[in-house]
Amino acid sequence: MDFSYPISYDWSTDEIVDVIALFEAVELTYSKGVERDQLLSLYRRFKEIVPGKAEERNLANEYEELSGFSVYRTIKKAKDMNPGEQVKMSK
Repeated sequence: MDFSYPISYDWSTDEIVDVIALFEAVELTYSKGVERDQLLSLYRRFKEIVPGKAEERNLANEYEELSGFSVYRTIKKAKDMNPGEQVKMSK
């Protein structure tokens, strides 16, 4: 991609890697699809790093502005699906 991921410089290297893993998984839902449980696992880890709703919303909105991919809609769809299903999004 030709954009920078929104990150906090307060995070450790491992936390940055884990947040970027969620963003990359969201991107994959728009091209190939991602297994629901894997996506929700990455989101749970993201929530450990970013527990506040306001910060989560700010990061997700910044990411969507940069990439065009919605973390919120992707996770909402995944939560509504059954375990083992593929999450596939379209723009």
